[in-house]
Amino acid sequence: METHQDSTKTADLRVVPANQASSEDLEKIFGTRGDPGHCRCQWFQNPGKAFGALTDEERAERLRAQTACGKPRAAQTSGLVGYLDEEPVGWCAIEPRTAYPRLLASKVPWAGREEDKEDPDIWAAVCFVTRTGYRRLGVGRAMAAAAVDFARGRGARAVEGYPMLLPEGRKPMWGEMFVGSRSIFEEAGFGEVSHPTPRRLVMRIDFTESP
Repeated sequence: METHQDSTKTADLRVVPANQASSEDLEKIFGTRGDPGHCRCQWFQNPGKAFGALTDEERAERLRAQTACGKPRAAQTSGLVGYLDEEPVGWCAIEPRTAYPRLLASKVPWAGREEDKEDPDIWAAVCFVTRTGYRRLGVGRAMAAAAVDFARGRGARAVEGYPMLLPEGRKPMWGEMFVGSRSIFEEAGFGEVSHPTPRRLVMRIDFTESP
């Protein structure tokens, strides 16, 4: 696909809960090759060796089940889908952080913090995917902002993100940057909570008013 020009305005991005998108829309965003097509946003959902034990198709099927895509009346969903000119272009995984066993099992995000990891009212945005051909247009930034509104509207007391910092000139390893960059969280209003490793940040918004 030809890459669109930077003049595309992400202010026109329409974002919906993933159950209002179709499975075909998800397929277009994730594709069938590269890291998104391989992972299908299952890394945080399947800790330890469970992730590696799944085939790509099994991961895709789990994503379809988690999102309840194509079922707008579903009681629950996982994530958001963004559209430009009715084309599906962006994905953000956003739900209570208790939905992510790998996150809860990791020591890194909790270093120096004293709080209940199992608090269901704290949400987490853990993954961003922009469809090939629509990158460098600010889709990730728009999805991060939408994730804040989505979490707040669903009753969250706070929402967190766990972006990576890369040294200048260093290319990311497999999947590193799908957690998002510092800048997209900052622009969405997140503030730094901690810097547990040289490359990892914890960023957060606490909602002081009722949704």
